[in-house]
Amino acid sequence: MTTIEQNKEIVRQFIDRVFTNGDLTAVDDLLSEDFVNHDPHFGAPDGREAFRYMGTVVREACPDWHSDLHLLVGEGDIVVEQFTASGTQQGELAGVPPTGREVSMPGINIFRIADGRIAERWGRLDELGLLRQLGAVEA
Repeated sequence: MTTIEQNKEIVRQFIDRVFTNGDLTAVDDLLSEDFVNHDPHFGAPDGREAFRYMGTVVREACPDWHSDLHLLVGEGDIVVEQFTASGTQQGELAGVPPTGREVSMPGINIFRIADGRIAERWGRLDELGLLRQLGAVEA
């Protein structure tokens, strides 16, 4: 397996473990100690804790939350992921009480891999679209 393929597998495992399976041990296993999240979500804390926080928040709000991978591209130490995450809102999410609605959020993440771990992340998620689906903002 090439280094690029290994890097892509690290990202694939991380996303599957945290967001599809709710396995927060992936934060410690696959993010570097000095991980930098350049685009934190919904008021998440800095560093690795951002993903532990987001994994917890989305799984508590949408126990069936999962991420469907559409594209995974690697070049050097960079891996780009295009995905759609979705689930049924059964708990509070972004201050919105449970609606029972199925919601989805497309997004793109760019990860930098160093020494077999994710060292940095940049991302754009359709958080506004998610808030619209929850009824928190008008379309």
